[in-house]
Amino acid sequence: MNTQSTKRIGEQIQAELWELQDPAYREFHSRLIPTVAPETIIGVRTPQVRALARKWAKDPCIGDFLEQLPHTYYDENNLHAFVVEQFRDYGECLKQTERFLPYVDNWATCDMMAPKVFGRHREEFLEPVRRWIASRKVYTVRFGVGMLMRFYLDDGFRPEYPEWVAGIHWEDAYFEGAGDAPSYYVNMMRAWYFATALVKQYEAIVPFLEEKRLDPWTHNKAIQKACESRRVTAGQKQYLRGLKVPDIRP
Repeated sequence: MNTQSTKRIGEQIQAELWELQDPAYREFHSRLIPTVAPETIIGVRTPQVRALARKWAKDPCIGDFLEQLPHTYYDENNLHAFVVEQFRDYGECLKQTERFLPYVDNWATCDMMAPKVFGRHREEFLEPVRRWIASRKVYTVRFGVGMLMRFYLDDGFRPEYPEWVAGIHWEDAYFEGAGDAPSYYVNMMRAWYFATALVKQYEAIVPFLEEKRLDPWTHNKAIQKACESRRVTAGQKQYLRGLKVPDIRP
């Protein structure tokens, strides 16, 4: 690694991000990501970060920036994620994703990154997805479930995939990271997965609720999110609401 070129590109990217700062957006957005220190948020709107990432992805020195981890600012992490998305080579994209995931420290950066190349390699991509789901790192697990939701609920669906999500540990003590309530960020993604799966694979998914295979919070949140969808029928919504359970957690 060339230290000077790494420093140069990092400083240039930071400078361009600061030029795009929107103070009002920074104040609003900082309230949505409580696991991120407010002083590390520049406050650049997502479309502008994406545009900047597209520009820098063409720079021959962008690899130096990708190696410069951890970054100082939240907005740098988002730019990093958007650059990784643009890799067209599956192996390189996977390598960069694996390298970046341990530094993801919030739900927004985690959910923004969704490289399209992974969807073209679904069979081989299952191995890292399952490995991520088995991790104890909050946002690594969340990212793995997100990939399973994004790429494996249509023609790539198999009945064992929701079993993987149902089998994730959901207690706070199991996970590392995300402050005082790490399970929240995992279980919200699990609920989102099951809600989306109810839209696309209703008959295969509803038994998970009928048999109470999920913890109460995730169970009820999945039902809530599914009932908010216009793609779930009125009859299905009525039935799902009848499956809600008491949340007995203190």
